[in-house]
Amino acid sequence: MSVEELGKTIRRLRKERGFTQAELATQVGISRATVSGIENNTVLELGIRKYERLLNALGHTLSVKTQSGRPTLDELKERGFDD
Repeated sequence: MSVEELGKTIRRLRKERGFTQAELATQVGISRATVSGIENNTVLELGIRKYERLLNALGHTLSVKTQSGRPTLDELKERGFDD
């Protein structure tokens, strides 16, 4: 997942949980402007721990997986390449 996709996912999860940007920011200990920047892909650098705290506050975890040369069937389906 790219940083841009991660920001969009955080926005979607925040809205699903009914949080405003300010509420999420307060819970995580960052500024509302930083949450906005993450969601809009305008934050150039952000520590992994902050992403982890954001996702934890939204009931999710951050994980790392090995990048393979070929996409899995599930990844292709996520991209809309299913028959």
